[in-house]
Amino acid sequence: MAEIDIFGIMKMLKHRYPFLMVDRITEYDGTHVTGYKNVTYNEPHFQGHFPGDPTMPGVLIVESMGQVTSVLLGIKLGMEQGDKIAFLTGMDKVRFRKPVRPGDKLVTKAELTHVRSNSAKAKAVAYVDGEVAAEAEFMTVIADTLSRESGK
Repeated sequence: MAEIDIFGIMKMLKHRYPFLMVDRITEYDGTHVTGYKNVTYNEPHFQGHFPGDPTMPGVLIVESMGQVTSVLLGIKLGMEQGDKIAFLTGMDKVRFRKPVRPGDKLVTKAELTHVRSNSAKAKAVAYVDGEVAAEAEFMTVIADTLSRESGK
């Protein structure tokens, strides 16, 4: 299947700069997806994490992995941004194996391991230069978005 560029990703995710952590989806089918984030020095967290030794915070690595996983779920369920969103409900087996630094391409491969009508589980592994940087299992629930305008 064709790649999904940033505009297609934004149809499936509500995240926007500076919290959109996936730049492109390069491969996908009904149960697997590969996507990446280009890590650049001008991202705001590198000013303080850590001066002289810029390292992407682990929570942002996991966020990037979770967003790639959310795109996979959106593909599987045929979701676009609309009125549904995948909320993270839990993580298991989170491990960090290699630092992620400016100039790296953080490639995440995600696989759905269990899907119900309103929830899913997935395993994701993030790589830098072919080496595992992080891995985790994600649990999500599909819910209606909360809208302040509509009073929900």
